[in-house]
Amino acid sequence: MKYRILLVDDHVRWRRVIRSILSNSRRWDIVGEVAGGLDAIRTISTLRPQVILLDVELGSPDGIETARRILSADPTARILFVSAHRSWDIAAAALDTGARGYLLKSDAGHELMPAIETIGQGGWFISPGLVGRAARRTRSRERPRTHEAGFYADDTSALDGFARFSATALKAGKSVIVVTTESHRHAFHERLQVQGIDLDATLRGGRYFPVNVEDLLAALMVDGLPDEARFWKLGMTLLMQAASGSHDDQPRLAGCGECPSVLIADGRVDAAIRLEQLWDEFSRVCNVDTFCGYSIRPDGSGRGDANIIDSITAVHSAVHLLA
Repeated sequence: MKYRILLVDDHVRWRRVIRSILSNSRRWDIVGEVAGGLDAIRTISTLRPQVILLDVELGSPDGIETARRILSADPTARILFVSAHRSWDIAAAALDTGARGYLLKSDAGHELMPAIETIGQGGWFISPGLVGRAARRTRSRERPRTHEAGFYADDTSALDGFARFSATALKAGKSVIVVTTESHRHAFHERLQVQGIDLDATLRGGRYFPVNVEDLLAALMVDGLPDEARFWKLGMTLLMQAASGSHDDQPRLAGCGECPSVLIADGRVDAAIRLEQLWDEFSRVCNVDTFCGYSIRPDGSGRGDANIIDSITAVHSAVHLLA
């Protein structure tokens, strides 16, 4: 498939760089180049680009406002921000528009074509340099992110697993997002402290983000299933908040939670599996180490059957069957 590209950037030299990169393949067709947001908005209906490469720094309107206007008129438009800004606040504002990706110009040499391919196919993309992942040329030497699941006999054991994972991540300097029910929050915090975590200091430092399961599911669900667009928007918001609490240029992130387990306990197995599929893609794109705990006995009895475990296993890098 050949993708129609609209390039929106007010730097002529940078547009030449983009053309040079894309000229290495016949899969890309730059159907238009404009220097300003208003020109981009005016030409989209006639040029019909499949992917819009949009700089943040434009005249009035800037790139973020331009994206809002484009997506307000056409929510299906696929926008990839290509920016020199490493600021998590700017990246968060850009992605909050509904854009599907944010690429640092410093990563463009190796990542521009994969980013366009991903977004053109309906996926999402975050620049490796923004989420603490090496550039494509060195990626083979790095440790891959993990997305693991643990099956426990009861909620008490599951909370122990969450606490061990979270404490290990926090001690390693990562920012951690933890999704639990309100009824489990206090017990989880007690376990973190037993693991040697100074909870007050960690909260003040902005590296621990507790999230309520019920609130998260209420924001995600549409007709009984997690909505993809809502999921990515909320996920990016949480990710940016967690990353902003890190002192590293390339923050390391981790997350754990019991959303799927709660859905299964409510009999909403399809919703739980869909949520795991969405999170697996999100954790891959955003380089987030993840642990999912399930209060399901290893034989699959209790709150489900062996088919549930098979479905969950399929979207995890490792599965632990624990007592």
